[in-house]
Amino acid sequence: MMLYKALADGVVIFHFLWILFLIIGGFWGRRYRGVRLVHIPALFFAAWVEICDWYCPLTHLEVWLRRQHDPGLAYTGSFIVHYLERLVYLDADRRVIVLLTLLLCGINVWLYRGRKRA
Repeated sequence: MMLYKALADGVVIFHFLWILFLIIGGFWGRRYRGVRLVHIPALFFAAWVEICDWYCPLTHLEVWLRRQHDPGLAYTGSFIVHYLERLVYLDADRRVIVLLTLLLCGINVWLYRGRKRA
């Protein structure tokens, strides 16, 4: 069913946007408390997932949706989704990913602690 393929592609796009939010959300969160309430726990969750060497729930969802579409299907998705997947699922050593995740958390701690009180 094409619906599963479309949903899987949508999950990849959302996953990419979520990663961007984790990376730059601290700048937005410095200004808006509501963003902070989502961003800080999301950073801790991302760090925990990487430290424990788990798969992100979005990855599980995408894989499940692709299997529902066609279990034996080789990648034939759109150009945009193909390259988004390469950004979302980096081909890098796990230790590098953990280090980058912890660095991202540290930068955000610095951003939030340096926030001026109004």
